[in-house]
Amino acid sequence: MKTSLFLFSFSILLSFSSCHADENDALAAKLRALFPKADMNHDEILSPEEQKQAVAFVKDTYGEMWAGQISTMFGRAAAEDKTVSVQSWGGQVQAATRPVEKKTEKIAMRDGVKLATDIYLPSGAGPFPVILARTPYNRVKHNESAPGFAKGGYVFVNQDMRGRYESEGENIPFIGCGWGEHQDGVDTIEWIKKQPWCNGSIATIGGSAGGITQNLLAGAVPEGLKAQYISVAPTDMYSDVSYIGGAFRKADVENWTNGNKFDPRALVINHEHPSYDDYWRAHDTHTKFAVMNVPAVNIGGWFDMFAQGTIDQFIGRQHQGGAGSKGTQKLIMGPWHHGIGKMPAGELTFPDANRVPIRYDPTRWFAHYLNGIDNGVEKEPAVAYYVMGDTSTQGAPGNEWRYADDWPIPAKETPVYLTADKRVGLRAPEQAESFHEYTFDPANPCPTQGGHNLTIARGSMDQRKVEDREDAVVFTSEPLDKPVEVTGRLWAKIFVSSSAVDTDLSVRICDVYPDGRSMLMAEGIQRLRYRKSREKPEPLTPGKIEEVTVDCWSTSVVFNAGHRVRVMITSSNFPRFDVNPGTGKQWSEEGEKVKQTNRIYCDAEHPSRLLVPVPESNVGE
Repeated sequence: MKTSLFLFSFSILLSFSSCHADENDALAAKLRALFPKADMNHDEILSPEEQKQAVAFVKDTYGEMWAGQISTMFGRAAAEDKTVSVQSWGGQVQAATRPVEKKTEKIAMRDGVKLATDIYLPSGAGPFPVILARTPYNRVKHNESAPGFAKGGYVFVNQDMRGRYESEGENIPFIGCGWGEHQDGVDTIEWIKKQPWCNGSIATIGGSAGGITQNLLAGAVPEGLKAQYISVAPTDMYSDVSYIGGAFRKADVENWTNGNKFDPRALVINHEHPSYDDYWRAHDTHTKFAVMNVPAVNIGGWFDMFAQGTIDQFIGRQHQGGAGSKGTQKLIMGPWHHGIGKMPAGELTFPDANRVPIRYDPTRWFAHYLNGIDNGVEKEPAVAYYVMGDTSTQGAPGNEWRYADDWPIPAKETPVYLTADKRVGLRAPEQAESFHEYTFDPANPCPTQGGHNLTIARGSMDQRKVEDREDAVVFTSEPLDKPVEVTGRLWAKIFVSSSAVDTDLSVRICDVYPDGRSMLMAEGIQRLRYRKSREKPEPLTPGKIEEVTVDCWSTSVVFNAGHRVRVMITSSNFPRFDVNPGTGKQWSEEGEKVKQTNRIYCDAEHPSRLLVPVPESNVGE
């Protein structure tokens, strides 16, 4: 879950953090020069109207981020009558270009364990609002945004999580992040509130692991927390992270845990809980939406490993949250994998996708919720989502940002059927029993080709390398006669029987370009012993036909005219997921493995199909 996440797009506004002395002097000169330009009547006083015009000028000339910073500085410099004198403005300029003070504390948690914490202090007497980041990746190395926030008038607190680097305690991921025995986030906020430099307004920021700890913290409901800015983070550590559809997310969980040198016991614990139980419930923020009480920005990517979890977090907080949370959330979904604003996303490069839309920038978010500045950020649309499209045809539909008041957007759930002749179409099958049979050998699993990954190849990748396997059934539509948009959550309803007591259904949904490329756009997996419940596995009855639901998560894409839609079904996706041995037990190198002969049914009585969300604007066109 390690990522360099744009923490955060301070760019010009707070390039203060890397300025040398001469650069600081040049910046101070530009800031001072703003005053006489705004002082229209030359009385060395800026009225509220003159301040407003100055902010508008900065926005038009230098952009939203600079405008937000200037607005914040005016707010701090203003007297009781809301005017700003040349002297008070000079004080703000001096503070903004003065070196940041950094100090390190070992903060004691409720059990006595001490966590290494760096504090970056703004110039001036204070007290100040505070932004907190907690990381398992070494606070000393991952502090890019800290000086910039401090230059902007915030105390920035950067902490190593429990057991990590210079912090004491068990080296188990997220062990102290939530509402359990250890509540390190809560205890840290309590400590911050008591410091003379804190004015009582505290926010959190971070992505990936730094976002997970924020979601868990929100469920613990600490007093003093005012807002959060969360990137690429899940809701549920079981179903979003470790066991997707009941299948163990092998490559990423193992690579991340081992690669970041967590205690080996962390993986043992993970394997000891293959079903959803009280261990996972203690890390599931679905259970805490009703008590969450802060506004949050939730940022994700369509190919991110936590894509659906990010969406679920927004929906849960927005609609089920407590006062302060309900109705105050933002969701941004871009065409990214686990690196916000990074292109290509696998083998596709989407235009105008190199950053989060500026209206949701963290500087605006914190200026409003920590400094009380009326900049309109809370009135921005609740949702910004990127609609992907054909990346090879100039002017193709899609490939643009859109905005909505809620998620999911209005759409008609449309059945798209898989047929006896291996087609994808809108007409339900009418023939008698018909099926496609294949045999899956655990010794020869179908390889992963991109997708929602972190530590292995990720993003949209061409699936042709695996589509001709004997253990794969591939269904392809006719070329589309017009563009078709799919925006929302996709489900596969598959009628299946197996010779074994357990098997997997792995579904990959692709956009097939006219040149033959079969580009992965959505995917899902379901371990069939968990087909009815993630809590109580139930073996299959060999030979019995059952309808199984495979969650293929959410997307937003326009399949262009001339393209085709393809659905591939097999019984593995390795090493993204572990291999199903077919015995109803977890995989082990020494354990028994059996071949699984599976049938996918495509007839009138057993209409295997996708359920596809087609936006209402497309229906009937």
